[in-house]
Amino acid sequence: MKTNQNILQDNFGRQHSYLRISLTELCNLRCTYCMPEEGVKLEPRSHIMNFDEIYTIAKTFVDHGVTKIRLTGGEPLIRKDVQIILKKLATLPVELAISTNAVTVDRFIEVFKTCGIQNINVSLDSLNAEKFKEITRRHDFDKVYQNIQLLIKEGFNVKLNAVLIKGFNDNEIIDFIKFTKALPISVRFIEFMPFDGNKWDKAKMMSYAEVMTLVNSAFDKASILRIEDAPNDTSKNYKIEGYKGSFAIISSVTNPFCDSCNRIRLTANGRLKNCLFSATESDLLTPLRDGKDITPIISKAMQSKFKIRGGMDTLEKLESPELHSKNRSMISIGG
Repeated sequence: MKTNQNILQDNFGRQHSYLRISLTELCNLRCTYCMPEEGVKLEPRSHIMNFDEIYTIAKTFVDHGVTKIRLTGGEPLIRKDVQIILKKLATLPVELAISTNAVTVDRFIEVFKTCGIQNINVSLDSLNAEKFKEITRRHDFDKVYQNIQLLIKEGFNVKLNAVLIKGFNDNEIIDFIKFTKALPISVRFIEFMPFDGNKWDKAKMMSYAEVMTLVNSAFDKASILRIEDAPNDTSKNYKIEGYKGSFAIISSVTNPFCDSCNRIRLTANGRLKNCLFSATESDLLTPLRDGKDITPIISKAMQSKFKIRGGMDTLEKLESPELHSKNRSMISIGG
């Protein structure tokens, strides 16, 4: 039963109904834009939320208006109790979704169906096996590719997330779009974003405008159809006429979508981040374990949310290592 207290609304009138929960900092890949080359210092296991704590915190958010929960990592499917977590969260009145690298997704098809999970986001930054190995530092391309096909065959709604890095995979943009010709999937191109340890360089970033310039040169302009974006959508959506699938661009850097943001993040160690780019966090796990009410902490965190990108409201601020390196690396935030 929802209370009347609107603790998930910030000072700019944005109501937050979408919670992303990171289940683990661990991953079976080592993507360069996500994990620093030297790795990350992992939290002690005792500092990570157990499945009951995940459920309790999630239920608190649902009681106050969250209608969608997405599970992320690290790689959420390598957590040993992930099936327990999925089944517990599936009892809540929310849309439950998951983001994965798909390396082991074939083991969870029936669990997803049992839990009512329909929407699955898969990270795939290249359609080339050698490039995949270069960016992930692993040899799992064939397995990932086969599992994407399996998800489609089993009727899941699949989105492929590709982080674009100039000089690395920008020459695959058109190949990715052609990948949607016969497959009912959405390929989403994500601008390379700065986080601690990922050696972000503006010169490596493919902007929304640059992507669309390539698209317009490769396809007849009349065949490039703009699709209506869903409410609170982070992406600008398109499809090629006659193609089964679609493509989209998530332009967090050059065209931030902060005005319509409805997202909040819970890290694996139980800290609330009111923005992906925020350098500050609010500890929910410690007071929960102490038997305290966490709703005042949630409310305070939402009231302190900046209007744009954790206070980095200009590209110059976002480019500053002194600012963006105060944030976690992406793997310890949760995708």
